[in-house]
Amino acid sequence: MSLCEGQQIELSIEKPAAGGRMIARHLGQVVLVRGAIPGERVRAWVDRAEKRLAYAVTREVLEPSPDRRPVDGDPSCGGALYAHIRYQRQLAIKSDVIRDAFARVGRHPIDEPISVSASPEEGYRMRARFHVRGPRAGFYREGTHQLCDAAPTRQVRVESIAAVQALASTLDREAPSAVSSIAIAENIPGDERAVHLELTGREGLTAAVLERAAITAGVRGISARDAATGGTLAAGSPFVSERLSMLAPGAGGGVIQRHAESFFQGNRFLLADLVSAVVGAAPDAGEILDLYAGVGLFGVALASMGRLEVTAVEGDRASGADLRENARAHAPRLRPQVGSVEEFLSARRSRPAAVIVDPPRAGLSKAALEAIVRLAPARMIYVSCDPPTLARDARRLFDSGYRMDSLHAFDFFPNTPHVESLAVFTA
Repeated sequence: MSLCEGQQIELSIEKPAAGGRMIARHLGQVVLVRGAIPGERVRAWVDRAEKRLAYAVTREVLEPSPDRRPVDGDPSCGGALYAHIRYQRQLAIKSDVIRDAFARVGRHPIDEPISVSASPEEGYRMRARFHVRGPRAGFYREGTHQLCDAAPTRQVRVESIAAVQALASTLDREAPSAVSSIAIAENIPGDERAVHLELTGREGLTAAVLERAAITAGVRGISARDAATGGTLAAGSPFVSERLSMLAPGAGGGVIQRHAESFFQGNRFLLADLVSAVVGAAPDAGEILDLYAGVGLFGVALASMGRLEVTAVEGDRASGADLRENARAHAPRLRPQVGSVEEFLSARRSRPAAVIVDPPRAGLSKAALEAIVRLAPARMIYVSCDPPTLARDARRLFDSGYRMDSLHAFDFFPNTPHVESLAVFTA
């Protein structure tokens, strides 16, 4: 008998699932449960039911795990789905999720636990998007468009929360209903902040208004984009910069700049560890392709440390502009290419020594992966934010004759189900 929405059931929690819920079974039907821990017995409320799968929310913990801990604030607020779990257990759960993805999706069982580098749980985020409702700015509750207070999740520094709230209040007063979201970016030390706004319209919003808002919020600059028309406004300098020496020990002087709109890895505490691991996995000689390069994080680090041939490819307009600027100081060692990864690879004929990929959550497209396999690099360095798509693409590499030499994870998002992985494949 299938479960029904609104039904109360008792469940024994078996193991974690990708995405933040935990797996249980009720009369043979799989139930994905929010707010539980493997090993617990809970009373849960079914919030959605399908023919073979149901979704439920923990209402009462009947047999708690020793790893359960109290939660401040709203546990359903964005970035807090694992907040009820002791941190060391979170790391073990993320290891299990990656291993499960490789076994289930990649058909490649991994017997040993995967090492997951830990992060401080507070103030780790250097990038965050806040949704705006009038003078209020916050995150969404999981699975809804209901605004919640981001401050209790403690992901973002207090100073950044204050800057966003000051912006929301000022802009609501001067240009009501013009802003739908505020993306704030800050550098590792936290002494530079910039903001990008997504607009619902531009009525009442001028460069002068943005200048006043930037001063009030204490940010370096603000950019704004009208989602409907593509029109832009800017005030001040909507960029932040990182010293290369903080990102890659041994890289020497120089900086990497990024626009507040550009993608950039978000954890200030683990970023240098990830960069060092990627650089350490790259060969000492031969050309390196850095695909989905963003603003040039890996490519710039490699070029600044003496790699003589690095080609970095990025398709996003904002990140691509930053990539071009960041590459200038490292020419001719670093060659930026702004455009589609698939188009770049389709025209490529020569074999690189190594390929670095850091694709979006959807992973590599079929065309991109087929082109990489055709080029047959001796080494493939894959940075992933999604275990199932990493495992899927790993299966394709295994079938093409590659083997996985190493797999390590970095907890870029404590108290969430998200985890960053670094896999190194060789032919």
